[in-house]
Amino acid sequence: MTEEQIRLVKNSWKSFRQIDAELIGDVFYSKLFLDTPKLQKLFPAALQPQQKKLVNMLHYIISRLDQPEVITADIRALALRHKGYGVKAEYYSLVGNALLWTIERGAGNEWNNTIKEAWLACYTLLANTMMAATKPTATTKA
Repeated sequence: MTEEQIRLVKNSWKSFRQIDAELIGDVFYSKLFLDTPKLQKLFPAALQPQQKKLVNMLHYIISRLDQPEVITADIRALALRHKGYGVKAEYYSLVGNALLWTIERGAGNEWNNTIKEAWLACYTLLANTMMAATKPTATTKA
């Protein structure tokens, strides 16, 4: 991500963060499950705690985007937990689509192509880091 993209994501997140975390989570998971119903089985029936975890995790990552050395280990640990829940590599694009859709709706008139590209770069970085953390290596194959 460029410095400008980091700035755009952080600034738009500040505005977006004013929305209630449960509402953000509810909209995100509703979109995700509407688009891909099979993913619902990966989540608990009571989504309120998960909704807050999602927003808190995003806040943690976004607030430290300019400090990748601080968040990379945490993102990898998150990926390993998700792998244990049954998350597959192909799910990341589905989650990314629902997340960007949710953020676009929350951003309203502030949303534009430049901000969209910045968020796409942010999510791509996150997803690629998570997928790399769960890829089998030569030592784990043996």
